Amino acid sequence: MKLPKLKIGELVANIPIIQGGMGVGVSKANLASAVAKAGGIGVISAVQLGYDEADFETNFKAANIRALKKEIKKARTLSPNGILGVNILMAAKNYEEVVKTAVDEKIDLIISGAGLPTDLPKFVKNTKTKIIPIVSSAKAASVITKLWLKKYNYIPDAIIVEGKEAGGHLGFTLKELMSSSAKNLSEIVKEVISIISNYEKEYNKSIPVIAAGGVFTGEDIAHYLKLGASGVQMATSFVATEECDAHINFKNAYINCEKDDIQLIKSPVGMPGRAIKNKLVESLAIDSIPVTKCYNCLKTCNPKTTDFCISKALISAVKGDVENGLVFAGSSAYRLTEIKPVAKLLDELVNEAETFF
Repeated sequence: MKLPKLKIGELVANIPIIQGGMGVGVSKANLASAVAKAGGIGVISAVQLGYDEADFETNFKAANIRALKKEIKKARTLSPNGILGVNILMAAKNYEEVVKTAVDEKIDLIISGAGLPTDLPKFVKNTKTKIIPIVSSAKAASVITKLWLKKYNYIPDAIIVEGKEAGGHLGFTLKELMSSSAKNLSEIVKEVISIISNYEKEYNKSIPVIAAGGVFTGEDIAHYLKLGASGVQMATSFVATEECDAHINFKNAYINCEKDDIQLIKSPVGMPGRAIKNKLVESLAIDSIPVTKCYNCLKTCNPKTTDFCISKALISAVKGDVENGLVFAGSSAYRLTEIKPVAKLLDELVNEAETFF
């Protein structure tokens, strides 16, 4: 059966797949525009996006804003009719400035996680930009919806529900991630749909629920759609594409890793993270790595006590140093076997999903 389109307000994606935002620099304009052009929703990660700007080391705040503007404009040029979003880390110190920049550039949607984006609605008033929080529980979905209604009379335009198999930063405690009794993504998605349906009826507004975290195959996509989700968010698979903005060494780290190489780490963001084992991860298991330069990028990070500088680690990885950098990855990264064009990946996913849907 043909897959349904993903509708977020007046935005309509022919393919119900959102490409997850991956920072630093893994999902920029090239990847996001390719996904959008092919019919999905492409997402630029705003995290430390200015790392390639000439003045990043001395003027990183301005460099990040300048780079975000460039990437949004470039993505729109490459995919003038596609749906484009920006993923913005709630834990970032320049959060408000980044949000305002994305809105000023008329981005189609903003996705925000790593904390509940309590004040996000105030930045999109009288604009067409949609806002989508990332949650990891039905409780969080209810809290953010009630809060937005109370403070701004605004209901989320969609909600992304991220399970514990996702890559990068995770909205679970380490204990929850290690527990075999913790709720899986299917359970959480059903609970969120149940809660959100009440708001849909009361306010006569569709609130699409998007399943994320460990979604890898077309069969996975069909599974969540049949559960009642309106779409899925996928990130890991898009790293192994020709258009992904990361260095070829980063992509090959995914292709070459084994299942046991994908490990949980403690992050300066204040949440656990999932990454591929390398020299950096092995070193952090023994001792912290002193911070020699602070980018003052996170609300949660104290450079005097943090285990390592996550900005430096992520920038090193995306530039190709995959041994001394941090290579975030989802739990299914080891299943990737080749690098292919985005259009081919999406075709394969849709064709497989339609056989199970």
